[in-house]
Formats: sequence, structure tokens, C-alpha cells
Amino acid sequence: MKLVSYKTEDREHLGIYINGHIYNLNSCDKLIPDNMNEFLWGGDELMDRAKKVNEAIQSGKMQAKEELFYELMAPVPHPTSCRDGYAFRQHVAAARRNRKVDMIAEFDQYPIFYFTNHNAIQGPGEIECMPDHFQKLDFELEVAVVLNKKGRNIRAADADSFIAGYMIMNDMSARTLQMEEMLLNLGPAKGKDFSTVIGPWLVTPDELEQYKTTPKEGHTGVTYNLEMKCVVNGKQVSSGNMADMDWTFAEIIERCAYGCDVLPGDVIGSGTVGTGCFLELNGTGLLNDPNYQPQWLQPNDLVEMEITGLGMLGNIIKKSNDDFSILGLKK
Repeated sequence: MKLVSYKTEDREHLGIYINGHIYNLNSCDKLIPDNMNEFLWGGDELMDRAKKVNEAIQSGKMQAKEELFYELMAPVPHPTSCRDGYAFRQHVAAARRNRKVDMIAEFDQYPIFYFTNHNAIQGPGEIECMPDHFQKLDFELEVAVVLNKKGRNIRAADADSFIAGYMIMNDMSARTLQMEEMLLNLGPAKGKDFSTVIGPWLVTPDELEQYKTTPKEGHTGVTYNLEMKCVVNGKQVSSGNMADMDWTFAEIIERCAYGCDVLPGDVIGSGTVGTGCFLELNGTGLLNDPNYQPQWLQPNDLVEMEITGLGMLGNIIKKSNDDFSILGLKK
């Protein structure tokens, strides 16, 4: 099942996406709330009700009214929190190699994550960026999950049952801001807090069963053989696979929930897949060829991310009319 959040006449709604059409869930079953947050707090009970509606529409047993005029939003437009992991060893190793430093041994010892701005979540469409963001503006190709159960001290062996579904994530990054603030061993903050893009819909785990594969040796949890790619202005720049995650979502959730509550509506990203950002691609290019021309996102660029089974997430980068610069405030 593919769940969507969308707007009609500036009101938010919850729907299902079937064969190119969107149907309002609350119109089909009044016990299903008309927004994603309340729906996720309903856990498996509401998820099962939604799946019955989905099956009834697909089989023709239910004649539902299709939404004709709508604006597609982030599937989870108001997350309870947003964390981002660091699960792909290939990305970490390449980034460190490009900086001519050794691979950090701690990567293989435990999964890590950082909190980003859950109020800066966006979906398909335009992304407005400030002038400082365009100082080495980057995309990051990732997978994300959202939870629909509350938990604490969850073990990895049980953690997959907390996942409501999977989405594409683009962890937008302003690299100049990010690198400056991290010199102080704190962050990332302003380099990341302006936009995190998820979408186009939330895909429930049952739809991905055919892609299920074995996690890396010594790891616990579900993973999937899903091809990942990013295309900028019609040219493919990134290629990877979710199966390359070294740390599983189950293991990341286990760490997230240690000594604290995780909640329905919490969004958790995988971290960047290998080749999944310009920072890595530019570093590798310059390492192999001193004359390599680095590339960064520019105003009016079209960024399209596609992951097997999860759809395509498209965004156009726009420049704000405001010329205010915090980089210009440095002492």
C-alpha cells in the first residue's frame, strides 16, 4: 500500500495512491483519521483498516471517489522527530579516502545518527534556498522509515515491527555552512536544517516482500534489494542499492530507543548511499583527476531520485529573493 498526504483548498488530507490515482481514506472509512499523524498513532489497527480499503478499491469491491485537484505533500508532513543515520560504509569510506584519512574503525562498532529539523520537512516540488545554501549546495540520496508504535529500549530483533513504511529521502546539505560549523565539533546544524525532502509516498513493508534480502554478516534486521539512483537535469549522477546498508534500520532503531521513547511519526533516514552526493563524487573525481570540475546544485536544477518500489521524488531548486547571509556575519 502507498500512503500519501496531500492538500485540497489548503486543507491537508490522508490518502492512498493506486494506479496513478489518489483516494481519500477517511471518505472510505470514517474510523481512519484524515491526517497522517493521527493515523500513525493508531498503529497496526488503523494500518489494517487502510489495507482493507486499499484491497477493496483494487479489487473493484469499493467504488471510491478519486481526488482530481490536489497538491502532493511529504507523506509524513509533520514528523514527531527526524533522525538521520550513517549506515552505508561505502559512502563513509569514500569520503574519508578522498580527504586522505583512514577509515574510522568505530563505524563498524555501532550505528550513529543525528537529529535534523523535523519542521523543515518537504515533499515533491520546489525547494527554496538562501544565498549561503548555494555555497556548495548538495543532495543526499537515502531511504527513510517512519514509525507507528511507541517504544523504549527496543531490541533489534523486534525493531522492524515498529516500521510503518519506507520513503525516499533527500537530505539537502549546504556544505560550506556544514564544514565551518563542524570545525567546532558540533553539528551539523545550519548546514542541514533548511530542508529534508521525503516522498513521494509511504510504502508499507508488505509491498516490498519480493525485494527482501539478507543483511550483512553479523547484522540483524530486514533489508531490501532496492536500486537507488539520482538524476540531476536529466543526467544520472548516483547509483546504489539499499542492500548495501551495513547497519540495518532495526539496529539504528535499537540505538535510537536506548533509554528514551521513540514515537509514532518519528522519521529515520539511512544516511547517504555510496556515490549518493556531490561531496563524495567531487572528492573521488579530484582524487583521480586534478582537472576534474566539481559540481554543486544551482538555482532551477531539477533533482530526481528514484528507488525500486518507492517511486520517484522530484524537486526543483529555487533561489530566495532574500540576500541575507550569515556567512557574511563572521567576525
